[in-house]
Amino acid sequence: MSTTKIDGKQIAGLVTEKVKERVENLKSKGVVPGLAVVLVGNNPASQTYVNNKAKTCERLGMYSVQIELDENISEVELLKQVEALNVDDKIHGILVQLPLPPQINEDRVIATISPLKDVDGFHPENVGKMMIGQQSFLPCTPFGVMKLLEYSDVEIAGKHAVIIGRSNIVGKPMGQLLLQKDATVTYCHSRTKDLHSFTKQADILVVATGRTKMIDASYIKEGAVVIDVGINRDENNKLCGDVDFESAQKVASKITPVPGGVGPMTIAMLMENTCLAAENTLTNK
Repeated sequence: MSTTKIDGKQIAGLVTEKVKERVENLKSKGVVPGLAVVLVGNNPASQTYVNNKAKTCERLGMYSVQIELDENISEVELLKQVEALNVDDKIHGILVQLPLPPQINEDRVIATISPLKDVDGFHPENVGKMMIGQQSFLPCTPFGVMKLLEYSDVEIAGKHAVIIGRSNIVGKPMGQLLLQKDATVTYCHSRTKDLHSFTKQADILVVATGRTKMIDASYIKEGAVVIDVGINRDENNKLCGDVDFESAQKVASKITPVPGGVGPMTIAMLMENTCLAAENTLTNK
């Protein structure tokens, strides 16, 4: 069967063009959307992500601040930094790059970020609002997947969506967002017995396992839409996902590649959330 490759780069470009228009509109009202990214330590992958976010902000005409802290910083010092950003009027969105060093409690840091500036969508208040379908900041990666499905004309209502992974960042919110669009949702994870029996039922299969090329064609129903959230390196040090793309594309009707699938969407949705946070400051006045 012919398989359509879902071009995340192209769709991210369409999303950010709309954000750029909203940024121009905000600037005409005297508001420049501002994003602060806090990076603790010098994890090369995190550094790359942070640099990409700063470049995208610049391209869209947004204000961005990058705060780099020593990996031995105390939790108290980090929380002080976050609290200072909470009250900074030039900053509309705060993102603390995860993972954090072991001496720091990630939950405490996330809870300290103002829910009004939580553009990652991880604060318990935003998670709670998302669960009951209220207006909130949505976690960027699942939000990006929903946009990919929308722009790729994937019908969600009445379809069986299977999520492999149950993290707070991707798996859990992914299932919720699909449920809100009337999918029937099944969660699978490392303790799931007979994984094939679930994945072979999926009309939409979202894979977020963190295991290189774990899912091949044998797990996939003919004609399914496959979304690969993974980002790994293979034995040749090439970027790849949690799905064995070469095998999977023989049975999937639509599939995201790695790189160039979900990754660009995560940054695009971060920009959308930051723009929304800036717009909210006008409506809340």
